[in-house]
Amino acid sequence: QVQLVESGGGLVQAGGSLRLSCAASGLTFSSYVMGWFRQAPGKEREFVGAISRGGSRRSYADSMKGRFTISRDNAKNTVYLQMNSLKPEDTAVFYCAASSRVAAILKREYDYWGQGTQVTVSS
Repeated sequence: QVQLVESGGGLVQAGGSLRLSCAASGLTFSSYVMGWFRQAPGKEREFVGAISRGGSRRSYADSMKGRFTISRDNAKNTVYLQMNSLKPEDTAVFYCAASSRVAAILKREYDYWGQGTQVTVSS
């Protein structure tokens, strides 16, 4: 079965960086758009960014542009989220997701989800 397993979350001070990873199995990884979402306490899950199947195209939510970078390694079936200049308001559970569509930014466009990894940014 399809599994998406996030790792790399943790506690970091404001202004710091973290790199999240998401290892995929049970699917043809290079055939899926990969996305990152996050959910803060009491809030809806929101789009962070996505990367195309081959990795040549990326899209980001406006609030993440310039601070977050998505990349993927299709040989390793892994997608990454590099987060820099972290702020306390970035505190959330971060999820990776896989979509069989050509492009996807909405939650309902994603077919598979990971369990999430907690990111906490202290002030």
